Amino acid sequence: MMIKIVKFLTYISLVLASSFFSACSSSNDDESEYEVGFDYEIDSTDPNTVTFTNNSTGDYLYVEWDFGNDETTGKSTDKSSERTAYYPLAGTYDVTLTIWGPLNSIVDTKSISKTITIESDDPDYDTSETLVWSDEFSSSSVNTDYWTFETGSGGWGNDELQNYTDGDNASIEDGVLVITAEKVNDDKTAGSYTSTRMITWGKKEFTYGRMEIRAKLPSGTGVWPAIWMLGTNLSTAGWPACGEIDIMEYVGYDPYNVHSSLHTTSSSGSTINTSNLTVENCEDEFNVYGMIWTEDSISFYVNDQDNPFYTYAPTVKTDDNWPFDEPQFFILNLAVGGTWGGAQGIDNTIFPQTLEIDYVRVYQ
Repeated sequence: MMIKIVKFLTYISLVLASSFFSACSSSNDDESEYEVGFDYEIDSTDPNTVTFTNNSTGDYLYVEWDFGNDETTGKSTDKSSERTAYYPLAGTYDVTLTIWGPLNSIVDTKSISKTITIESDDPDYDTSETLVWSDEFSSSSVNTDYWTFETGSGGWGNDELQNYTDGDNASIEDGVLVITAEKVNDDKTAGSYTSTRMITWGKKEFTYGRMEIRAKLPSGTGVWPAIWMLGTNLSTAGWPACGEIDIMEYVGYDPYNVHSSLHTTSSSGSTINTSNLTVENCEDEFNVYGMIWTEDSISFYVNDQDNPFYTYAPTVKTDDNWPFDEPQFFILNLAVGGTWGGAQGIDNTIFPQTLEIDYVRVYQ
């Protein structure tokens, strides 16, 4: 009898042990259901820009990038897209990718860090300036701490035909803001198209500095993209007394000619304070559209800040011709039709069209 009891207890022990090890094995399997990893590539044509690709595998919920240059993405569900980061100065930078597992808890995360080496300073980076703000569009959606979507289809003072939506026509893809103009119907009337207009008013406003926006433009008759600024006193002073700075304007029926202009009380609408430059790859490649704004002048350039194609500098400054000593805010929009954009009609076969923006940067 005693022998049977001993055998039975031995059997129970073996069963419990087997269950324990099975549970441990299952737990270990669960822990290994996702793995973290990423690759990176330094741009051969722009060695201060690095592209990072998340190649983590398995069942995980979120990712967070720390690019080692004071730029982070925060937790994001955007797991597959590439991210880009800018490193203007030579040196080594520790980049960390963290992913969250199914428990969505700090105890259920995995991280990996890699050190990248930037061999030389960006020759276009002015060390006497400081990058005071930028949006690199490295998160999964538009950052509403920076931007507000303006909405409506009232023509926007220019008889434009698009309805600006509350973010439906803006997305971030592979670290690039994509503003899409879409056709709703063939009527060519107000509301026949949808698009995006986004502003930094009340969130990010600046007086003086060097502003750069790297962008690729849409194409086709009827599109009217713009990268511009307005004075923050717009609601009290009104337009054009608040001052308008058009860093880049483009109309699709006049391909490859980009425009920069100033609108003031002394000259607005068909302003005389304007110039244009031929940029033959503006619809196919990204270019940097820049402005240098000081107390004395405003200069515009494309790609090369040392080679401005237009400078506005009234000898005698008055409130009428120089309202540019007050803060201004950014506006990014893609209009359809209007007094200028639709001056030669609208080609409804071109849609959808996109204005793509890699970054917005402000140096002071």
